[in-house]
Amino acid sequence: MKIFLIGFMGSGKTHWGRLLSEKLSFPFFDLDEQVTEYAGKSIPELFETEGAEQFRMMEKDVLHIISESHDSFVMACGGGSPCYFNNIDYMKQAGTTVWINTPLDTLFERLEKDKDKRPLIKGLSGGQLRTFIGKKFSDRKIYYEQADVMVDEQPVHLDHLIEKIFHA
Repeated sequence: MKIFLIGFMGSGKTHWGRLLSEKLSFPFFDLDEQVTEYAGKSIPELFETEGAEQFRMMEKDVLHIISESHDSFVMACGGGSPCYFNNIDYMKQAGTTVWINTPLDTLFERLEKDKDKRPLIKGLSGGQLRTFIGKKFSDRKIYYEQADVMVDEQPVHLDHLIEKIFHA
């Protein structure tokens, strides 16, 4: 079984991915980490030196490489991963997609603390960050909504998440 966790940056995909992989005894992959390993550069460096389009191309390549070389895994995808190169269709065909649908206020609180590490929001003021989250979330929602499973309860419960995935 291949499980792809999707959702906005700061939604908890990596956190829940690690817990799921441990509970299910599946390998865990953080797509962003895998892209940085593949490219030999951090994500901020990739955005700065290669540009967003090249980053997205590498992201797609790594997504395919991992998916085609493993029978089972849990993958935390980048927030924009499902939105480019028909990645959402690919993920749905290859496995089960799970949207971690975190409230916008929670995303803001988490991202405000962490924005210097994220190239898309680095340097934004509080108001600019709120506007960015609202607009980008609105743009990406059409992709996230295609997930096989939507998790919008807060807090998320691991056993309930597993139950939803296996009943998808």
